[in-house]
Amino acid sequence: MSACTAVLNRCISGGCCRVSCRVTRSLVHIRSASVAEPGTRRSDEDPLWEASGYLPFSKARIGSFFQDRPVLKNPFLEDALLRGYLRRHLPEEAAFSDLCAFGERVANEVDEWGRECEVTPPRLVYFDPWGRRVDHIVTSPAWKRMKDLSAQEGLVAIGYERQCGEWSRVYQMSKLYIFSPSSGLYTCPLAMTDGAAKVIKSIGVSWPVEEAFSRLTTRQPERFWTSGQWMTERQGGSDVGHGTETVAVPRTDGLYKLHGFKWFTSATDADMTLTLARVQDRMGATTPGSRGLSLFYAEVSRGEDGRLRGIEVQRLKDKLGTRQMPTAELLLDGLPAHKLSEEGRGVASIANMLTITRIHNSVSAVAAMRRVVQLAGDYATRRTAFGKLLKDHPLHMQTLARMEVETRGAFLLVMDVCRLLGREESGMATQLDTHLLRLLTPVVKLYTGKQAVAVVSEGLESFGGQGYIEDTGLPVLLRDVQVLSIWEGTTNVLSLDVLRCVARSSGMVLRAYFTHVKSLLASASSVSSLAPAVKAVDGALSKLEEFVQVAATRAPSYLELAARDQAYSLARIYIGALLIDHACWKEASASDTYAALRWCEQDLCPVSTTQARGCYNPNTPPLDAALVYDQPVQGKN
Repeated sequence: MSACTAVLNRCISGGCCRVSCRVTRSLVHIRSASVAEPGTRRSDEDPLWEASGYLPFSKARIGSFFQDRPVLKNPFLEDALLRGYLRRHLPEEAAFSDLCAFGERVANEVDEWGRECEVTPPRLVYFDPWGRRVDHIVTSPAWKRMKDLSAQEGLVAIGYERQCGEWSRVYQMSKLYIFSPSSGLYTCPLAMTDGAAKVIKSIGVSWPVEEAFSRLTTRQPERFWTSGQWMTERQGGSDVGHGTETVAVPRTDGLYKLHGFKWFTSATDADMTLTLARVQDRMGATTPGSRGLSLFYAEVSRGEDGRLRGIEVQRLKDKLGTRQMPTAELLLDGLPAHKLSEEGRGVASIANMLTITRIHNSVSAVAAMRRVVQLAGDYATRRTAFGKLLKDHPLHMQTLARMEVETRGAFLLVMDVCRLLGREESGMATQLDTHLLRLLTPVVKLYTGKQAVAVVSEGLESFGGQGYIEDTGLPVLLRDVQVLSIWEGTTNVLSLDVLRCVARSSGMVLRAYFTHVKSLLASASSVSSLAPAVKAVDGALSKLEEFVQVAATRAPSYLELAARDQAYSLARIYIGALLIDHACWKEASASDTYAALRWCEQDLCPVSTTQARGCYNPNTPPLDAALVYDQPVQGKN
């Protein structure tokens, strides 16, 4: 290519609107031989560009500018906070080496599998070619590779091998955090598999679930099982106590046959499942409410005729996101099952599964936030707008910095809950740890689920129009995170769960919370650079204590109205304390301090702010309803 041609192409790619005015005369004749067909004559009116053969967008020429895509690098090596947190708490070199190698595999191999899962979603084959009902869910080869990978990498097993003692859950969840955005949603069946293993271990690893537990927690791909969690029915959702219609009919051999309709079953291609049902007595009667529910274990298998035993797949769900994973409506029509819990103790027995799956949900949320921030940061080094790279636009970097602060806060909150879970499972938990784990599990799930939607949405905006184009692979991040604030309890349901937790513990969980936050602040009291953040968190904590005291004197409806804001306050204050604590670590960076200061500039106690406006008073509910339905308030003109 000649120097003149190179200059011209640079001008074209730069979008110069008057480039033809700067083209020298000699340039016009470089390719003149190809301008006209033999026997034709160029009109004097033909544009100079066309005559010279340089018309850039004719005859399949599409221009020379192509935007570089963001590059996914090793997500472990690219995450300074993750590596710093693990250096501080998990010094085992083997874990570091494993996470680094896995991060390389995710970037160079697994991420492509995840994309294949997205573009080749599962499909349901009702009948074989000869008309026999088979209800076969066909998934992509990449989905099957994800299952083998999950076993090989110990993505469930690490939590039960406990090679890192009380930090084993932190190690496991760190690996899932690296994996999740590239997993093609395979982290969802892993969450339910982990939850099922946790339930079995809590009940006792013995017949009939001894073999199942071994398969759920193995590293051998040929033996590895995943578990479903078939709870949701058409009346149900979170209210399984009143919404479960499935019945369990006793058999003479001690087994049961389940009959019911499961409206939403995730990872329907699982090898086994845990589910709730009501045991029928000899007259066919069942006990209503939660006290009538028992927990059952069932294997998913096929008979010699190729049909599923006791299951018909009615249809696959057409969802906004999580399209990679098969989710179906199932008719249970005589599914053989074992009763695991005492009769009527199903909800209590399944509680351990909900704890695990809510933590997994939170890990997926913060992982999506981290991934979009990593990609947006890389893209800012490649995209030029208004004469300079995005990274050189202060406003753009301010936006990415705000996303980074949100992500850091969410990460530390999730990892602290994982720390508490690990202490409980290793028998090292104090009473304070146990109370904190119970309180923070619904808090971390509800808060990170909402954060993820906001951060990922902002992240897509940082790519401009490309963030809205499906084949870039970016929109799937937003579609998939939307489920995280819905699955395993919506924000409001979990906010009320926080209230129940406080009530059932007679306020002990809140006392543990205040004690722990104060101890974190006390450790940072001598660090002058963090003084504004310490002051902000301490002031917000005092306001929260005042709110709790006032709310205790009011009717239950007052606290119910405040439940969501209280949960947000618990999360923000605790995150502030964790950011401050991490910034006090001897190897903390200037960015760790800056993140803590920036986090603490926001309203850390919205429940106090909103209380001052009178939003929880008794007159608020009818006004809210009147606003929503645009109706006059009863008793007023």
